[in-house]
Amino acid sequence: MMMNTDVTIELSQNSLANSQIVQNILSDLPEWFGLPESTQSYVDEAKSLPLWVAKIQGKPIGFIDLNETSSGTAEISCMGVLKQHQHLGIGTQLVAELTKFAKTRYQYLQVKTVDEGHYRQYDDTIRFYESVGFTRLEVFPHLWDEWNPCLIMVKYLGS
Repeated sequence: MMMNTDVTIELSQNSLANSQIVQNILSDLPEWFGLPESTQSYVDEAKSLPLWVAKIQGKPIGFIDLNETSSGTAEISCMGVLKQHQHLGIGTQLVAELTKFAKTRYQYLQVKTVDEGHYRQYDDTIRFYESVGFTRLEVFPHLWDEWNPCLIMVKYLGS
């Protein structure tokens, strides 16, 4: 996988811009973010969570956020990269930036996704997270609903 050197990633402090960036990117990804209520909750969260934005020539093309779930653990609550920019290493760069920040504060990073074998795009998501150091921790079959069993993946960041 080739890294895109034209990409800049920055921690954005503008809560209104953050929610608009998340809205614009998630609207390009209905295969992952097709439930309006869930999508709106990610857009709303973007106003208050730390958000890293990937840009090309100043235009947002991806983002990743961070939500503290306990004193030792934080979660990637939401992440997205515009379809036309996927498979270019941008997601990997976003996770690397967030991980660098998280290592200064937490021991673990977690992410929730749909368990393997239900939707091809989520199977790809699991493989992506494994490629950046996450490991499968546990499946909660009814946390969301029966057709979306929740897989929690974790990454050890150190003490």
